[in-house]
Amino acid sequence: MPFAEYADYDALGLAALIAKKKVSSSEALEAAISLAEKHNPALNPIVYKFYDAARARAKGKLPKGPFAGVPFLLKDILGGLTGVPTRQGSAFMPDFPAMYDSTLTQRFLKSGVVPFGKTNVPEFGLLPITESTLYGPARNPWNTDHTPGGSSGGAAAAVAAGIVPIAHANDGGGSIRIPASSCGLVGLKPTRARNPLGPDLGDVMSGLISEHIVSRTVRDTAAMLDATNGPEPGDPYCAPPLAYPYRDEIKRKPKTLRIGYATTDLAGKKVHAECIAAVRGAAQLCEDLGHIVEESSPPVDIAVLSDGFMAIWAAGLAQQVEVLGMMTGAKPSLKTMQGLTFGLYEAGRKVSAATYLNAITMMQAAARTVAKWHQTHDVWLTPTLGAPPLKIGAVDTSQRDPKAAFAPVIDYVPFTAIQNATGQPAINLPLHWSKGGLPVGVQFVGRFGDEATLLRLAAQLEKAQPWKDKRPGLYG
Repeated sequence: MPFAEYADYDALGLAALIAKKKVSSSEALEAAISLAEKHNPALNPIVYKFYDAARARAKGKLPKGPFAGVPFLLKDILGGLTGVPTRQGSAFMPDFPAMYDSTLTQRFLKSGVVPFGKTNVPEFGLLPITESTLYGPARNPWNTDHTPGGSSGGAAAAVAAGIVPIAHANDGGGSIRIPASSCGLVGLKPTRARNPLGPDLGDVMSGLISEHIVSRTVRDTAAMLDATNGPEPGDPYCAPPLAYPYRDEIKRKPKTLRIGYATTDLAGKKVHAECIAAVRGAAQLCEDLGHIVEESSPPVDIAVLSDGFMAIWAAGLAQQVEVLGMMTGAKPSLKTMQGLTFGLYEAGRKVSAATYLNAITMMQAAARTVAKWHQTHDVWLTPTLGAPPLKIGAVDTSQRDPKAAFAPVIDYVPFTAIQNATGQPAINLPLHWSKGGLPVGVQFVGRFGDEATLLRLAAQLEKAQPWKDKRPGLYG
């Protein structure tokens, strides 16, 4: 029989129903597939489907993990699954199937999830929107004229629309938190190296990239991090060990926290009025819950940090493209890449070794500056974005000049890349909606290695100001 209430449950709630045999994993999967087929024409969140393989997995013996039988989506960047291609949103990446699972996918599967598709991404994950030539734009279920964010835009759109309760996401400059903000979701970027990137990679772009999920509830975010965290043999470095499981942490009331908040970017420029309202509302809520709140930000020179970040980002793209070229024999060109991607690739080829090492030094200096600030502040509260979600087409992806191409998004993403540079954990929470009905998230940043404080605070805020019943028109 059809599982009509499927979209009412978060992932742990759905897993509990399956464990009690009130619904089967196959019934849950069919409900997810039905919603995928219903919403994909309007939202375009899923770009590759492997329904039959998922049906076979759902009917088989699933691991006894916390998410046994829960439908799941993998992102079209990283998240390798045997037999399934990963094209990173680019025609330059050939459509060949993976020969083995990535380490993170192995851990996802061990948690019991049932993947059935890959989600839409911008080309090589370069933008805070999801509009590739290969796949076409993903759209926001709150308003389809607007982006769901990027680079995990397809994942966020699918979760926000109720197709799945959780989905794989990753973050190199805000790519978990930006779409979570845009779609009204919980999005945690863990501490650097909390989740592994193996077996092929030790790190990506000198530690900028982190892996996790987007979800609708704090408990799902915590439970999946319990299931996936920890180093694997051969990792170049690892995150500090946990004191307690994260699912236990969210049951504990946070201590009185000293929270600094920002209504301007680090250069002193004001953000959109809706983002200021979101931060002020979150700050007041934190104060009402007994925390000490003041306007304060780390004294980071954002211009210097941005230059270093872009050098690493461009060089990292050039490295990926050249490795793919060696593997396939293909030459990068505007026939197989968007103009923005090709232009950034050309810029990346010009980054010298000395410039790259200097960029890493800039990131490390910023990390020390921020760590010093956190000696007197437990948490930094910022808008996740500088404005509500952009309209589709706001960025010209055919523009080959990287500075010109990125110009529309510089003020749009003034906060999220900092934590990729410093390695700190940061979480988006859906605590505000604009007058036009679009989600406007806020970001809480913790000390390096301290996801526990963020998750305890997030659970407290979720209880005080629930967002579970806020749903877009395109839902379920």
